[in-house]
Amino acid sequence: MGKIPVIVILGPTAVGKTALSVKLAKKWQGEIISGDSMQVYQGLDIGTAKIKPEEMEGVPHHLLDVTSPDTAFTAADFKRLTEQAIETIWQKGHLPLIVGGTGLYIQSVFYDYEFGQTGKNEAYRQELANFSSEQLWQLLKEKDPKSASEIHANNKQRVIRALEVIHETNKPFSDFQVHNQLKSTYAPCFIALDMDRGQLYERINSRVEQMLAAGLEQEAFHLYELGVHQSQASKGIGYKEWGPYFEGACTKEEVISAIQQNSRHFAKRQLTWFRNRMTVNWLNATDEKLLQQADCLIQAFLKDNLDWRF
Repeated sequence: MGKIPVIVILGPTAVGKTALSVKLAKKWQGEIISGDSMQVYQGLDIGTAKIKPEEMEGVPHHLLDVTSPDTAFTAADFKRLTEQAIETIWQKGHLPLIVGGTGLYIQSVFYDYEFGQTGKNEAYRQELANFSSEQLWQLLKEKDPKSASEIHANNKQRVIRALEVIHETNKPFSDFQVHNQLKSTYAPCFIALDMDRGQLYERINSRVEQMLAAGLEQEAFHLYELGVHQSQASKGIGYKEWGPYFEGACTKEEVISAIQQNSRHFAKRQLTWFRNRMTVNWLNATDEKLLQQADCLIQAFLKDNLDWRF
């Protein structure tokens, strides 16, 4: 059996991946796998910009609402479920499309990747819990500068995991990360969307306003009420900013500004990841011929890689 072809639509938040992916999936008998680390959570629809049923236009979607917000979901979980979905889609004679912006998760499916599968050391974790996020990140920087450069200081859970792996293995956490060698199982075609930075930031600000109008505050409060404010889900952009407001420590205007700013910073990090860590075909999301350009890339890719039924 040859390699399974997989189309991957990448790009920063709010760039327009969802709309393009549905059009491509309809054209190529495809099914879509969400490549977003937050859309796996049930009930978190507005803040994650989860596609609505009516927007799917009949295209099957996978890896949406697969776990509760109080459950940790890792890159290893994503890899396992995505590989299962790819097999299921391919066996039906359909084309798998992964669509999202979580670079680490998506990379783990296609590149040789070691997750540092050591068990949890609760005693060591308790020791680390006494430190602030910044102190933990500085400790990681001392032990493994490469990992520190790739993990944001606010991503406390991942910083702790990196330190734990270093503690247990006496090796840098970066030694367990993505290698540049593609796996033999899949043949991926990476298509990344971008646009003028100012225009992208305007779209991000506008999207946040739309989320607020759609009920983002109520969705965030429900998550807060569940008492899972220390969970991975609650630390996502669009949710983590509300805690101080619900506790009376800031204004709603400050929350909105923080969400917009954090979203813009996140988009910048996404673009940096795709440019520095992956080889992709870049397309301008505002080009009126975007669909035609993406379609041509897919057609050429499928002709080059296997005898696809056009």
